[in-house]
Order: sequence, then C-alpha cells, then structure tokens
Amino acid sequence: MAASPHTVPARTDQQTRPAPAPGPLSLDARLAAAEAAMTVRLDEAAVAHEVRTAHISTEPVDLADVITVPLTPTLQPQQLPATPVAALLQRARARMEADGWCAGVLTDESGAVCLLGAIRKEAGGDRSLEADAAAVVLDAIRRRFGDHIESVPAFNDAHDTGRIPLRMLDQAASLADARGV
Repeated sequence: MAASPHTVPARTDQQTRPAPAPGPLSLDARLAAAEAAMTVRLDEAAVAHEVRTAHISTEPVDLADVITVPLTPTLQPQQLPATPVAALLQRARARMEADGWCAGVLTDESGAVCLLGAIRKEAGGDRSLEADAAAVVLDAIRRRFGDHIESVPAFNDAHDTGRIPLRMLDQAASLADARGV
C-alpha cells in the first residue's frame, strides 16, 4: 500500500500540548494588556504620521511674514459718551475691571465691587444719578435676559464671574447714550 500524500507525521515526545488557559485576568492584568496594546498602536501611528509628512518642508516661519501690525500704534480718540448716565456706567465698568468683581456685597474686603457698588462709587454721592444708572442697567438686563430679573443686585449675585455683569455695563452705557440720559 502506497503512502498517501496527506499523511500525518507521527507524534513525537517533543511536541507538547498547549498549556491550559489560565483563569480570568485580574483588573491590573487587563489594564497592563490594554496599555501595551495602546502603546503599540500609538507607535505605529507615529511612524505612519512621519511617513505621510516626510515630504512637507519644515522651514521655520518668520512671524514678521505672518503678522503685520503698524510699527507705531495709532491713537484714536476715545469717544466719551455725551450723557451723564452713560459716562457714569462706563466709569463703573472701568472701576469693576480695575478693582475686581464680587457678589453678595456692594464692596468686599479686598475692594472688589458688584454692579451696584461700582455705580455707587462712581456716582460720588449723587443718588439721583445713581438711581438713573441702576434703572438703565436693569432695563438692559431685562432686555437681554427677560422680565423675571428682580433687581441689579439679584442679577449680579446670580453669576459666578464678572464677565457678564461687565458686558451688561457696556450695553447699559450704549442704551443710556442712545436714550440721551
């Protein structure tokens, strides 16, 4: 009988059976395996990126070619508001930027001010001017955020930073200027 071309070689003692599968991997082992797999993938991606971008010129860019500004800054006259309330609101904004913003009090121990505190400080004791400015600020706030806003201090205290209260002082100054108050 002739040997079949598809014969199976005889088993020798050198061949061993595969080791039995270990039990489930621990969390640390699974994390280590995932980290090793990610490292391999990241290394492959880095090599692929280098190959894909090898033809790109890497000459340093001279910022003077990219950014163009006048050599001397042009001084444009600041337009001051024509109305007392608008001027007060702009001063109050500048005070809040300089001193800092706070909530819960008109002025905190470090000197930071809230919306109404900035207006009060800049009004210099003129309660009528202060009341007019607060009314314009409240109107600007209600135009933007709705009629449910009770007061300027309530609006100020509802925020975590002074970014929006500062913006509202700007909008209120524009509104006061447009109204002529």
